[in-house]
Amino acid sequence: MAHELEIKNGVAQMAYAGELPWHGLGTKVSNDLTPGQMMDAAGLNWEVEELQSFVRFNGQEVATGQKSLVRKTDGKLLTNVGANWNPVQNATAFEFFNDYVMAGDMEMHTAGSLKGGQVVWALAKVKESFDLFGGDQVDSYLLFSNPHQYGKSIDIRFTPIRVVCNNTLTFSLSQKAERSVKVGHRTAFDAESVKTTLGIAHEKFAKYKEMAQFLGTKRFSMDNLISYYNDIFPNTSRSNENKTVDNLSRNAKLCMDVIDSQPGAEYAEGTWWQAFNSVTYVTDHIQGRNAENRLHSQWFGGNQLRKIKAAEKAVEYAVAA
Repeated sequence: MAHELEIKNGVAQMAYAGELPWHGLGTKVSNDLTPGQMMDAAGLNWEVEELQSFVRFNGQEVATGQKSLVRKTDGKLLTNVGANWNPVQNATAFEFFNDYVMAGDMEMHTAGSLKGGQVVWALAKVKESFDLFGGDQVDSYLLFSNPHQYGKSIDIRFTPIRVVCNNTLTFSLSQKAERSVKVGHRTAFDAESVKTTLGIAHEKFAKYKEMAQFLGTKRFSMDNLISYYNDIFPNTSRSNENKTVDNLSRNAKLCMDVIDSQPGAEYAEGTWWQAFNSVTYVTDHIQGRNAENRLHSQWFGGNQLRKIKAAEKAVEYAVAA
């Protein structure tokens, strides 16, 4: 099995508090580590260096005008970037959590490296959760992804996670300005400005709770459920006008298959909350070649956008119900 998770000297570059991750790899730590200690435990205490990039032509080295981003510890080339690229060191990314952790508002939860060091992430658990429908608990997390990869921005966002199935949920695009901040590498990273833009976690979480509660009060019909799955996973080989289960795409059928068997299906059964979570369960736990690919896609790739669409469409159908 190919691993998105970086392995160095036989050791997974990941640390975790709580239950063993899906791949059984990484360093188990307590939940009271400082951000710096979590960085060390995950094997991420390294820096990147910018070096001039050259090509060899007629026996001479010719400057390309670009820079190579190289990991200092082993000389690994991570990416080639433009002359105005501003790398953010891993230590800076982890320092972002210091004020929150020291104030007791968060605790470090998971940290790791994907794609051979090109994507470094840290996840902190916000000490806030809510309970829906008599036992469906949703916790709040803050995710910081620090890419050492051309074309990728720093991404800091609040991420709800449904405990019963470990589904990573999502805010809708209409809440984008409130839920996340993306920072390019053309300017120096300003942590205080990002924190101001993010604002207070519990305000965003409260709005998410309102959405979840609303979805749990509106029931779907079979016809609308089929239409919903067609919206999220269109079947390009068949007409969506014929709204039957047989005409659903493969991934839409997976959602239909698990809607009553997914963990937590008993909470708000028959509602758009259940329908929405069938999509997040499939994207987080079934789709993809392996669990590492699913993790990258659900946080940084196509399934992140798909879950945003799933949330928005679920609200649309619930409003019309």
